[in-house]
Amino acid sequence: MYSDKILNFVANRFEEPQSRTFIPFFNAATGEALGQVADSNAEDVARAIEAARKAYPTWSTLSAGRRAEYLENLARLIEQRAEDLALAETTNTGKPLWLSRRTDIPRAAANFRFFAQAASQFFSECHPMPGMAVNFTLRQPLGVVGCISPWNLPLYLLTWKIAPALAAGNTVVAKPSELTPLTARLLCDLVLEVGLPPGVLNIVHGRGVPCGEAIVQHPEVKAVSFTGSTAVGRRIARICAEQLKKVSLELGGKNPHIIFDDVDIEEAVAAVVESGFTNQGQICLCGSRVLVQSSIYETFRDRLVEHANRLQVGDPLEEVHFMGAVVSQAHLEKIESYVALAQQEGGRVLCGGHRLQPEGRCRNGWFFAPTVIEGLRPEARCNQEEIFGPVITLLPFKEEEEAIRLANFTEYGLAAVVRTRDVGRALRVSERLQAGIVWVNCWMLRDLRTPFGGVKHSGLGREGGFEALRFFTEAKNVCIRYA
Repeated sequence: MYSDKILNFVANRFEEPQSRTFIPFFNAATGEALGQVADSNAEDVARAIEAARKAYPTWSTLSAGRRAEYLENLARLIEQRAEDLALAETTNTGKPLWLSRRTDIPRAAANFRFFAQAASQFFSECHPMPGMAVNFTLRQPLGVVGCISPWNLPLYLLTWKIAPALAAGNTVVAKPSELTPLTARLLCDLVLEVGLPPGVLNIVHGRGVPCGEAIVQHPEVKAVSFTGSTAVGRRIARICAEQLKKVSLELGGKNPHIIFDDVDIEEAVAAVVESGFTNQGQICLCGSRVLVQSSIYETFRDRLVEHANRLQVGDPLEEVHFMGAVVSQAHLEKIESYVALAQQEGGRVLCGGHRLQPEGRCRNGWFFAPTVIEGLRPEARCNQEEIFGPVITLLPFKEEEEAIRLANFTEYGLAAVVRTRDVGRALRVSERLQAGIVWVNCWMLRDLRTPFGGVKHSGLGREGGFEALRFFTEAKNVCIRYA
């Protein structure tokens, strides 16, 4: 499925890092080393950027339709190799195989197919000045762009960035997470198979510093699209600001899931479990703060704990398991530390709160039990900071106004969920929530045409649909005066 060493992919060739050093990466479910990935530095990044710069003139002048053919072919190959890619994703990340099959790999194919089609539909504006002139807008690619993606949805989020960048006519230098490089490596094989011209897509592996930072700092990189932590996003924003460079940041979340007392409690409990524990809670959109109207709070809480206690956690290759492993030993310890902090802050652990040790091949893997905590103050750190694990906190509220205040009482503003049968209430609350995405009576229902991103410390800019194509292009007004 993969080689023992994952190398950089530059101008359609696999290259060792200039330092000749490598970083181990692991099978999250067993704790065993899978191989080593290149530990790249600024010199490696410069080589990739130079390859992208050389490829840009030809790629950018291809017709949108011709570029779309390459992306459509990539989508087709991903679908043909879906089982291999899903197994690789699960092996590296620890997520259940059923989730990789159902979500991660199909979405990666959909990203390429969507932007292949969107490029041909992308339009520019015309503004006539009657009797004088006509203005029209050219949307032109930027040049070399940098795409930096995280470990939680490795192929899904990597393709979410590179697909619109390529569709718009840019060439790309991408850096996937060094924790989960396996599907990015397999993607390189598909790039070679479809015959994408050398230098159009380059993938360098390594740590955030020096590798990722070298991409951001390089003057030839005209824009940076980053998904990851808010702390790293702030640093990237500062570097880009100094160079007046375009930047798109999709950062953390501490998302509220608001439950009003007119809901079907069983349906709401199932929805909270899904939004809180899918992918072991390692999705920036997870509903980790659950706000429940006081009149149903105790009933809802008890049913939620019962449901969480019944969740199967274990070997991600077995279909029966809803949850697999978290991504690393360090991340497991981080989650443990937050549960301990919650107890210090006065919280009561209603279920979970500890690591698990499955029998068999996964006995040394990184597993954590689904956890529900109540009794924390809204300002408690575990209600304010992103844990990024299978940990849900419960907060009761009395009236609609209090629900809105609690939901907005965080520095984050990525997503929110509102559950109610009252259409008027749903519209009122949605309008006032400080979030880039509000789902009403659903979660993770995504239309790729819609803008995606957060407010406050959850990000800057929007991805998805024409928003992504606008980000990866520069608008130029052309004014022609009548003769």
